[in-house]
Amino acid sequence: MRSPFANIPPVVKNLLIINVLFFVATYALRAQFDMVANLSAFYFDSPFFKPWQVITYMFMHAGFEHIFFNMFALFMFGPMVEYTLGSKKFFNYYFITGIGALALHMLVQAIQIYSILGTFTATGMGMMPNISQADLNTLQGLYSTPILGVSGAVFGILVAFGMLFPDVEMMILFIPVPIKAKYVVLGYVAIELFSGFGRFQGDSVAHFAHLGGALFGYLMLKIWGVRRPNKFY
Repeated sequence: MRSPFANIPPVVKNLLIINVLFFVATYALRAQFDMVANLSAFYFDSPFFKPWQVITYMFMHAGFEHIFFNMFALFMFGPMVEYTLGSKKFFNYYFITGIGALALHMLVQAIQIYSILGTFTATGMGMMPNISQADLNTLQGLYSTPILGVSGAVFGILVAFGMLFPDVEMMILFIPVPIKAKYVVLGYVAIELFSGFGRFQGDSVAHFAHLGGALFGYLMLKIWGVRRPNKFY
């Protein structure tokens, strides 16, 4: 029986392996090394921020469900995008969208901090006596809560798939009819916009990171002048 992984192109295959290895190591080494605290990404002004987190945060995941859905999407859509772009360009695309996702996430954090302090950093501001307890709690969350996962780059891949193969019909859970890829991608982006601006209580998803990955993915394809393949089987 032919392995379902036999036709996976090299970049997608290695990304799947590395992500799974990081996930296993997160739990296997947690007594010796806190990977979440050191390799996830924090706001650039946070004392927990380290430069390498800009890359390593993409290989960290918060739990089995988190990594499963990200890897499933990478497995389902990544190969066709890699075959179309070529492995080198796909590699660059993946990491650019992942970094772009973090950039937009941090920009939104900076705007939130500016709305409270009138500046983008809290460094050297002492006890901030004129700040309400609610604002202090918000600042503490912005500075101490990590962002982790490759969802931003995955959204970039979804955008690429929707742009390259817009009329491919897809089956979505709980929707009994096939929907074209371009409408699926637009629907996901609309949901992320609504959720991001809604800021619903208890929602810990970094929606603007998803949007950042989608935005940078769209821009990269336009800058590179990538066109739809003439044939798709």
